[in-house]
Amino acid sequence: MKIENLRSEKKGKRARVAATVTWENCDRPTQEVYIEVDERFAHDLSSNPHTFLLACAIPAMHHGEERVFMDGKICPEFRDGLIVAISWLRQWFEPSQKLVQIEAKTLGSSPTPRTPERAGFFFSGGIDSLATLRANRLNFPLEHPGSFKDGLLIYGLNVESDNRIETFDQAVTALSEVASDASIMLIPVYTNIRYLDDDHDFFLNQFHGAILAAVAHAFAKRLTVVSISASQSIPTTLPMLNRQHFQPSGSDPLTDPNYSSNDLRIRHVGLELSRLDKTRLVADWDAGLQNIKVCQPNWPGDNCGRCEKCVRTMLGLLSLRVLDKTRAFPEDDISHELVTNLRFKKQTHKDDYSIEYDYMELIAPLAEIGRYDLVQGIEHLIARSRYREPGLKEKLKAFDQRYFKGSLSRLKRLFYS
Repeated sequence: MKIENLRSEKKGKRARVAATVTWENCDRPTQEVYIEVDERFAHDLSSNPHTFLLACAIPAMHHGEERVFMDGKICPEFRDGLIVAISWLRQWFEPSQKLVQIEAKTLGSSPTPRTPERAGFFFSGGIDSLATLRANRLNFPLEHPGSFKDGLLIYGLNVESDNRIETFDQAVTALSEVASDASIMLIPVYTNIRYLDDDHDFFLNQFHGAILAAVAHAFAKRLTVVSISASQSIPTTLPMLNRQHFQPSGSDPLTDPNYSSNDLRIRHVGLELSRLDKTRLVADWDAGLQNIKVCQPNWPGDNCGRCEKCVRTMLGLLSLRVLDKTRAFPEDDISHELVTNLRFKKQTHKDDYSIEYDYMELIAPLAEIGRYDLVQGIEHLIARSRYREPGLKEKLKAFDQRYFKGSLSRLKRLFYS
């Protein structure tokens, strides 16, 4: 793969940075990868080689490219970190693939440090990002260099949901209310990076964090540190770390910080908080509570109140006695039937990580408010998620026990002993 023709240009009422991406070892068309912002942020955007190398390296490895050639100089710290990150991803997801080679000249001197530092974060309106913003405001004085000044809201990641530009514009208007209350600048960003490979599982498992970090590097003239909100947590993930089937994700504490460079630091924040902890932070903040956006089918549009993620969020708000205080959802209560009819991905192994942990922590607070109907619904949902259809091996063993009293298994052991 070659990344060439890095450039800055005007595109209508937006400023754009772009690069030409040419695939070398697979039959995929040449692509123009871009990031755009409104004209008022044009001076903050740069055609940073880190942006395009980070956008392309993981799809290149995924599709069997032998190298990524970058026509531009990169920070050696960034290069080393990127190699560590893609090594993790290769080990986790594609060990049969060769590690893609990075071919780029390195900068001979460090960029001039900017003072004061400026911090930002990625803002989607979901529980994770709202809690990240709220925690930052509660824990950092406004004059502290780690206090958020900017929130980046990205159009171009939601290809499975409502990707109409008018829906995104409405979300910008709604979330501007939150930004104003929190004293941050909301910066809408438009990109087609995901179209380097828009497969849903690839995006979630490998590509998500890299896309966010790539966008952050395009703002290296404005920002010195950018935070990515953790989607998992230590309370739910740590018990899985010593298990064979632990499943990392596309935005992960082992990869995201490795996307940093000398002039821009990437942080992965919020790991210490469970989803209910995050929901509690949002529940105590009216501007955030009124503008939650979690609906996977409709994001960044209105919450449907019926999908799994909507219901999981509503259960958390109900357990905290605030569901009836938000306009973010169409209903202010949840039925037992709505919970029991939910579906989420079944565990393929008894030790797999699953969002069932988010439901398990809701049982006690729902019981405390007397919603035993919902507790029973959650218990039913979890039991169903844990049930696995028996595989061929289990079916043969059951057949042997029923009709041959285990004789076939004993014969097998005798034959192979």
